[in-house]
Amino acid sequence: MLIVLGIHSCQISARNSALRDYDNSVASLIVRSDQTGRALFAELSGASGSSNQTGLQTQIDQTRQQALAQLNDAKRLAFPDQLAAAHSQLVLALRMRSDAVSRIALELQPAMATPMARAASATIARQMSRLYASDVLYNDYVAPAIAAGLRHAGIPVGGQQGQPITLGHFVPSAQWLSVGFVSSTLGSLSSSNGGKPAPGIHGHKMDSVSVNGTALQTTATNTVAANPPPTFVCMFTNDGQDTERNVTVKVSVTGTSVSGQAVVPHTVPGRSYTAKVTLSSAPPAGAYTVAATVERVPGETVTTHNTLSFPVIFH
Repeated sequence: MLIVLGIHSCQISARNSALRDYDNSVASLIVRSDQTGRALFAELSGASGSSNQTGLQTQIDQTRQQALAQLNDAKRLAFPDQLAAAHSQLVLALRMRSDAVSRIALELQPAMATPMARAASATIARQMSRLYASDVLYNDYVAPAIAAGLRHAGIPVGGQQGQPITLGHFVPSAQWLSVGFVSSTLGSLSSSNGGKPAPGIHGHKMDSVSVNGTALQTTATNTVAANPPPTFVCMFTNDGQDTERNVTVKVSVTGTSVSGQAVVPHTVPGRSYTAKVTLSSAPPAGAYTVAATVERVPGETVTTHNTLSFPVIFH
């Protein structure tokens, strides 16, 4: 009898140890997966201001590889028989994450730079729905099933003494499921890709201009050295409702052929930007008017605040 009781006690101990080990392994895997999610959305959130799309694509590809590695780790994870169904759902959740990140990586460039921007953004938004569904699957089905298995074995769950259950959050906000939000965040607009302007107000406002750290005044004469050709630092704001691409800022010296321009790859509504415009040549000495303009973008109907003009004496 003692031998039988001893064997039974060892079996219970081994079973409970396996349950705890599995729960700990799942927790570690989900923490890693959530970290991958934070990296992905940080990269996507900065996409609109990225001037190096190749570098951004490399970052997203690295994130894709991490998600795939986590899926493979889940497949190799040893699981107790009583948690077989929960484990199958865990693998499915991580497969959904891996597949979605892979498709997002594939659609990133089209969403930022081609005539298919809107369609690509819509595809990315659908993948966001898949990522969101993976959160629901894990938090509402996998984690509760693991907790139920632990409790059925007599293992306390939660609290200071119980076995912890880790929840996962891959998608930071449900707004990523919106095509409009994805399109705006990635800086994709049909208006900047040869199609009709997107709905809403388009345009920019020139805020200020400076040279060598000194702000130019519109109501007083400004003195600027003509040689070497000066660089005008133009501050402007996207005061419309849409993200714009390839925004041109031009500075010209009226009455001469001297001018210069710079292009800002993306602008997002409500944000301010800086364009450094160096004149093509040294302007002739004398008094002139310098005009700094944010050029009209497709769909823009009001341009009265796009330009600031300054009386300047070049010497």
